[in-house]
Amino acid sequence: MIRRLLARWIPGVVAKEPRIYGPTAHRVRKSQISRGAQEVTRKLQQAGFRAFIVGGAVRDLLLGITPKDFDIATDATPEQVKPLFRRAFLIGRRFRLVNVLVGAETVEVSTFRTRQTGEDTADEHGRLLSDNVFGSQADDALRRDFTINALYFDPTTEEVWDYVGGMDDVNKRRLRLIGDPVTRYREDPVRMLRAARLAAKLGLALERKTSAPIPELASLIENVPPARTFDEMEKLLLSGHAVESIRSLRRHGLHHGVLPLLDVIFEQPLGQRFIELALANTDARVREDKSVTPAFLFATLLWHEVLASWNAAKSSGERPMPALFNAMDRVLEQQAARLAIPRRFEATIKEIWSLQPRFEQRAGQRPFRLLEHPRFRAGYDFLRLRCDSGEFKGEGAGLADWWERFQHAGQTEREQMLHPDEAPKKRRRSRGRGRKRSGGDGGTTSEAAPAAGDS
Repeated sequence: MIRRLLARWIPGVVAKEPRIYGPTAHRVRKSQISRGAQEVTRKLQQAGFRAFIVGGAVRDLLLGITPKDFDIATDATPEQVKPLFRRAFLIGRRFRLVNVLVGAETVEVSTFRTRQTGEDTADEHGRLLSDNVFGSQADDALRRDFTINALYFDPTTEEVWDYVGGMDDVNKRRLRLIGDPVTRYREDPVRMLRAARLAAKLGLALERKTSAPIPELASLIENVPPARTFDEMEKLLLSGHAVESIRSLRRHGLHHGVLPLLDVIFEQPLGQRFIELALANTDARVREDKSVTPAFLFATLLWHEVLASWNAAKSSGERPMPALFNAMDRVLEQQAARLAIPRRFEATIKEIWSLQPRFEQRAGQRPFRLLEHPRFRAGYDFLRLRCDSGEFKGEGAGLADWWERFQHAGQTEREQMLHPDEAPKKRRRSRGRGRKRSGGDGGTTSEAAPAAGDS
């Protein structure tokens, strides 16, 4: 009983025996669990193993949110899990898991783990380099990050098992780290980003001891591999709560280690308005289950830095399009050290940026050709954000409205909407040079007269 009380009131002091909440003490029901997850837990239990729905799915159900997927934790090793299912695959080298396919659903099964000890398990900053030792269910609860993510739901009995006081934190809508916050953040600095994201997404308050060390330890994120940072930022931006998440990052001083250019952007009133509009639109699309792309979001986050570099280059005499491409490369290179944007996104980002000058060309056949571009819609949405944020002044402020009308107009109306072609005319080379004049004193020329300026 004393251990259970300590686990409830002091995160990180794990009880060897859990506090078990029956069906009358919570809102989660077996019917809310996917068919695949139910089948996997049932087969594991029938084979004599413990098996529970664990982590974010349990947390979300307790908070009244529909989970996107269901993970399972068990005391069976991966080699014991695989033979129980016809379609099961071992994945991972350092951290072995089993993916079980049930129809179109993929259920991830992990074995209970404990914290690894030894001199070679962490780097000089305290970041864990190895963490793949099997342990008990109590050990597995202790090594998880937040108390609300360390809850286990048994679909058979509809019981929630709690080793670390997570149910109390769910009821109080509080986000709290398991263990000493400084140690846990040093083990994995990404936990600081995750804390900001989960608090914003779930509408939870960060417990004081959990939030206090973040500003001081924020620089540790620089030691995290860029690919991991990008993955966490992608989750944050596509969470449906990106606006509040970005504000949470700034409140805790985390944007310095994630997107250093955000400091510069947020100091510019137009840049801040532009980004907030982009994030709000993305949040709305996520909540409506519409498709979104990380490439578009990262294009918005970095645009005003590109714009500043581009304008500076043009002012120094560079030609507009080469100056734009140089600015794009320069900004993306600056971000590469901290944020590993995959090349498949980088190409799309550049396309969206490079289309922007073409929207200002509204003469001749150029608008018609732009409509046929495969990235037209993304480019237009980007232009709309630029106009709505106040980037354009005067006549340019209506540029997005012109393109909105042009997209839906008929052929005759489109032709009437075209602007006069103000581009400088290319001078044609004369075909008359060197042609012989016909003989005679009259000096009459041949059929082709010499071009203007010929003597």
